[in-house]
Amino acid sequence: MDTPGMVQPSAGHQIEDGIEALLTDQNEGLAGDVRDPYPELAHQRRQAPVMRVDLRAQLGMSTDAELPPMPDVYTVLTHDLVQRVLRDPETFSSAVYEDTMGLVMGKTILQLDPPNHRGHRNLVAQAFRPKMLERWGPAAIGETVNELIDTFADRGHADLVREFTFPFPIKVISRILGLPEEDWLRFFRLSVELISLTVDFERAVKASEALKGYFQELIDMRRAEPREDLISELVQAELDGRKLTDDEIYPFLRLLLPAGAETTFRSTGNLLYGLLTNPDQLHAVREDRALIPRAIEEAIRWEPPLLFIQRRATRDVELDGVEIPAGSNIALGMGAANRDPDRWTDPDVFDIHRSPQQHMSFADGPHMCLGMHLSRLETRIALNALFDRLPNLRLDPDAEDVHIHGFMFRSPMSLPVLFDN
Repeated sequence: MDTPGMVQPSAGHQIEDGIEALLTDQNEGLAGDVRDPYPELAHQRRQAPVMRVDLRAQLGMSTDAELPPMPDVYTVLTHDLVQRVLRDPETFSSAVYEDTMGLVMGKTILQLDPPNHRGHRNLVAQAFRPKMLERWGPAAIGETVNELIDTFADRGHADLVREFTFPFPIKVISRILGLPEEDWLRFFRLSVELISLTVDFERAVKASEALKGYFQELIDMRRAEPREDLISELVQAELDGRKLTDDEIYPFLRLLLPAGAETTFRSTGNLLYGLLTNPDQLHAVREDRALIPRAIEEAIRWEPPLLFIQRRATRDVELDGVEIPAGSNIALGMGAANRDPDRWTDPDVFDIHRSPQQHMSFADGPHMCLGMHLSRLETRIALNALFDRLPNLRLDPDAEDVHIHGFMFRSPMSLPVLFDN
């Protein structure tokens, strides 16, 4: 059968050859070269849990220059205040994303507020119901995990970022969408260009249009001949007689890479880093797999893949004694909220044995992450397979300066490991 017009020849080795360039784009374009933002965030949280930020000064703009007006920006850094904002969409709107991601992705579920958000979310959520996750578990996720491990299992060493955590969720998303394998590399590249809009806006716009054309062909094909994939589920989803339009499906499909693959790649890497640098906890999880869910939640609390999300004040409001004018942008510090000492003891310590409490990494309120169950499932299957197939998995003692880095997006750039083969 013919496939849409993104086909790349010799896709098998090209996909693997393209991983290095894609990973470099991700880290240079999105992460930022910051090793540890938490001491400064903790200092700010103690001094002013809610604080106005001089955006012009941060961007190096002259205060004397005649520039278009810019909205005030306020950071919110404690757990309780972040949760309060997320649970009040009438006062703190998600429509702020229209000015950033919306410019290249279209009107996604991310920027919708109630009541429009609820109906749209309920339609899209049908594609993530439990029976779909059960279907994708062994087929899309398990198969991908084992294919990747096959490439290095006999070697005795690997870089788990380049060879596993980065390609893993991107390939899973491609399989769940039902994309032909020969299209994967081009899809990866366009998706990376799309979400790097702050680095090259024109390139992001072109990528957005290319993805729309590609998805249109797939949507038409799935309407004519549905399959067991996510695009077919979205095309057929119906609630109270309403179906998703093409203009609602395109933005959701564009959003899948940053919302699904981007965050899962980083959170899986952070989890592995936490375990590999704490051998006693690595041993405990490897010996008692019932600890895996707790390890996943602790890792995403300790090092969330995304440190900040945004909202916009719809009216004048007061937070922690600070007056915030209507129209101001709110930067919610998810990482700072997750390390709030008023909620967690020794919050800077990675500890899979601590008593579980809800963290902010999947957000809260009406925009709580729709794909969080899929992300947990992916990570659980991945970790089990790594433990099963790579005996005595450990960080390479000769590796130099392995660490998590980034300010907006955080993850390790490499994870050199050794294992018995």
